[in-house]
Amino acid sequence: MNINENNKSRNISIRSTTSKLTFANRIDHFLARWGYKRNNHRVEPGLYSLGNPSADSPVFVTANYTLSFDALRSSLKGINAFLLVLDTKGINVWCAAGKKTFGTDELVNRIEATSLSEIVRHRKLILPQLGAPGIAAHEVKKRSGFKVEYGPVRAGDLPEYLKTNQATLEMRKVYFPFKDRLILVPVELVSLFLPMLVIVIVTFLLGGIMPALAISLAILAAAILFPIMLPWIPTPNFSTKGFILGGIVALCFAAFEFFGTPDAVLWQKAGWAMGYLLVLPPVTGFITLNFTGASTFTSRSGVKREMFAYIPAMAWMFGSGIVLSITFTLIHMLGGVQ
Repeated sequence: MNINENNKSRNISIRSTTSKLTFANRIDHFLARWGYKRNNHRVEPGLYSLGNPSADSPVFVTANYTLSFDALRSSLKGINAFLLVLDTKGINVWCAAGKKTFGTDELVNRIEATSLSEIVRHRKLILPQLGAPGIAAHEVKKRSGFKVEYGPVRAGDLPEYLKTNQATLEMRKVYFPFKDRLILVPVELVSLFLPMLVIVIVTFLLGGIMPALAISLAILAAAILFPIMLPWIPTPNFSTKGFILGGIVALCFAAFEFFGTPDAVLWQKAGWAMGYLLVLPPVTGFITLNFTGASTFTSRSGVKREMFAYIPAMAWMFGSGIVLSITFTLIHMLGGVQ
């Protein structure tokens, strides 16, 4: 009698899975990357058997977000193991750890709910390193008897890790390479599309084609250029990186207003140019500040410091630019300039 049959006779529910990703899995990944039904990409929490595990097989803990679950199982090809899936409400391990849904209470409760102590002889759980902020290992040990061991950052390193049960320094390093940053662009675009559409339409109706084009490019710079260029923008935080990108967009439009409208008077050209310089950098900077939640190297305290430091300045700068732009628009409408 294998372990699945044995546990079935004891009325213990263990689902089966494989390390093979199907076409349907890949479609799900694609839709998740584009933010389609963002909260519905999840698997059932509980205990899964991978291959033909025994009572001595390792137990890996993951989130019930399909991309997290699939990344884990697809990395364990040829390995017999158990996967303990926590109910993280369809959120990935790192974000769920910050929200405490990938947390101590859920882990302890899931151990009990799955009767894990009756299924395996050992008392060791292998957790992803990025889940550490949500887990109090000593509490898990005290309340469940299971020892928490943190595996490597990347699921792809697990086969090598299992050979020695030791993570190398390289396995402990958190990277945010070009490929990972590029993957985030679609979901950023989708989340910004409707707000951008409304803002662009309103801007077009109030100010015309050039301001509408300017604001749309400032938003797209944050959604597309920022993830791609993140490591090469020479400032230490996300807000100022966004300010630089928004400033570049603003300079282009300011230069056009100043040098591309020879019939306008000097003060008019300077006013419209200043409007772009005041409005666009805060727009890009604010959106890139939100990107801190998508990166793997920001901290909650650091993000809070950055918000308190830069959001008031962005608000004042943006507000001043809007007031200036409205003023010049009214002057133009009233025929104050030729």
